[in-house]
Amino acid sequence: MDAPPEETPQPETAPLDDASPRLQSRRDFLKTVATASAAGIAGVASAQTPVKAVPVKATPPPVKAVPVKPPAGATPKPSAPPKPSPTPRPTPVPASTVVTGATEFRLKLNGAERTLKLEPRTTLLDALRETCGLTGTKKGCDHGACGACTVHLDGKRVLSCLTLAIAAQGREVTTIEGLARSEDLHPMQQAFIDCDGFQCGFCTPGQIMSAVACLKEGHAKGDDATIREWMSGNLCRCGAYPNIVDAIKLAAKGGRA
Repeated sequence: MDAPPEETPQPETAPLDDASPRLQSRRDFLKTVATASAAGIAGVASAQTPVKAVPVKATPPPVKAVPVKPPAGATPKPSAPPKPSPTPRPTPVPASTVVTGATEFRLKLNGAERTLKLEPRTTLLDALRETCGLTGTKKGCDHGACGACTVHLDGKRVLSCLTLAIAAQGREVTTIEGLARSEDLHPMQQAFIDCDGFQCGFCTPGQIMSAVACLKEGHAKGDDATIREWMSGNLCRCGAYPNIVDAIKLAAKGGRA
């Protein structure tokens, strides 16, 4: 039989203890790292520049003015009065832009020529009442909403409170005073009397002037609704509308009640 192979002897390992060179080197390394870290932190801290505190100066209290008393027996000098500011002079207006005021113009009123001198802003209503003395044309709302100021301009009804008097120059203006011929009333005026087409009478001149124009325009031959539509611009606060419609229908027929 073959003999078993011989075992190779292993070297003996020395036990590790605190005195071994491996553990001693590791401890020295850790001590070296700790010492270097502490030195670095100390260097950074010493490299920083310290901030100097700037002292804040206190604001000194305001100095009070001490009045100086004049010596005894001295006469105080009076203070000089303030000089007045110069008054600005108005700028002269060129002669070409000066408004002259009233303007003279001619008006054909109820068949007669009238020469008026009025401001351009004067309405036809004010010219008739205040200048010409024709107060039959009434001033109601003065905004063109009631129809009490209705007159005829070249045969067509207009609101005189919304018409400038200077715009009517050279045109035929007819008022309630110009309808009658001498002692004879206009057929529409007589129809209003016969049908009792008024009560207080304030709106009657404007109602009659509109009714005459309505008849000339050909709107009075229709039914009551048509007449009311074409007379809707004239208000009657007394509510005499049914009698007004009857008066227009009667005048359209050319008869009396």
